[in-house]
Amino acid sequence: MANLKIELVKSLNGRLKKHIATANSLGLRGIGDVTVQPDNAQTRGKVAQIGYLLQVTEEK
Repeated sequence: MANLKIELVKSLNGRLKKHIATANSLGLRGIGDVTVQPDNAQTRGKVAQIGYLLQVTEEK
């Protein structure tokens, strides 16, 4: 199964509380934080919600 490498590239300051909570649920707290998550519907939904803050690459 493929994984997604997700990096936070924009600040969470001034964002909606819901978007901050989504970033935190992915393990992203500050700019430059990177996490590897499974490529599934839940992760894709989170990425879709806050995609404007992230850089996402696929890993195998």
